[in-house]
Amino acid sequence: MARIPWESYDSYGENVKWVKHYCSNHQILLVGEGDFSFSCCLARVFGDASNIVATSLDSYDVVINKYERAKANLDMLYHFGAKLLHGVDAMKMKLHTDLQMRKFDRIVYNFPHAGFLGKEDDNRVITVHKNLVCGFFKNASRMLHPHGEVHVSHKTTKPFDLWNIEELASQSSLLLSERVKFEIEDYPGYANKRGEGERSDCPFPLGECCTFKFRLYSESDESIGSHHRSTQEPQMCSSERAYPNIVMNHAPIVNNNQCHQVFREYFDHARSTFGQADDYIFHSVPHMLRIGLERCSAESNVNPLNHYISHLKELQYMCKRRIEYLQNRLLEIDRPYGL
Repeated sequence: MARIPWESYDSYGENVKWVKHYCSNHQILLVGEGDFSFSCCLARVFGDASNIVATSLDSYDVVINKYERAKANLDMLYHFGAKLLHGVDAMKMKLHTDLQMRKFDRIVYNFPHAGFLGKEDDNRVITVHKNLVCGFFKNASRMLHPHGEVHVSHKTTKPFDLWNIEELASQSSLLLSERVKFEIEDYPGYANKRGEGERSDCPFPLGECCTFKFRLYSESDESIGSHHRSTQEPQMCSSERAYPNIVMNHAPIVNNNQCHQVFREYFDHARSTFGQADDYIFHSVPHMLRIGLERCSAESNVNPLNHYISHLKELQYMCKRRIEYLQNRLLEIDRPYGL
């Protein structure tokens, strides 16, 4: 039996209507909708959908031909005032004409899937799925209000746990704040769909699954992380003030090719998200790599390669902090313009 959504009289204001994690005061972006039944679930409870932007990768014609209930759902959403967008690629949505200037409180992608390309436990298939989710996170992290959340509902059993959702999110400076069991009964009227092939309008077995909630890293997360790290490790900071010598001087580049291979995804993310390649990143990473190797070499009877991974993790952390700093700066620039 479907659970009855409830109303809340909390800090959001009186008579705010909720469906599980989502309320009528949230600006909500729904990504990768199938027959738009999830959007309809929210709209019916809210009694209004002017706070909802619902998107699909398929065109309108493909959607209504693929799913029996899609046209009725879309008509209802239009009646309630939702913004409906088709042909929206989750990996490029930040550039969409109707989305590039928008910020949201909740960005939701239920059961992302790149298509039925083979066996789900095939490493090549998993890689394609991970690329989709990674691209979604990179875009979503740029479209959040400062205290907003990105929600991904996902299966947690093998082989789906091999997608490493949390690690993919961390590459876009998103931190897991909560993981909640997903139960379809919480969303009356929602029908999950396969979305492809002759059975595109059929549901797929959910099994064990959760909604992963992510938020942007903050300065408080930085201070907590610093507290738990060893005092022998350098304290990381999201501001250039922590590394004035790197900003002012060109640090020697040691093993640059290998360094670039290891951190290529972070360089690429910095380039694609913030425009021109940042000089700070290209000089600070090799500089920190050199410091780490020299530290190992200075220890008696220690082979530097034995601790190579730990130094790479240190550099990985620094790259993520830099991305966070740039994102925070972008938010500060956006605020005066109400973006």
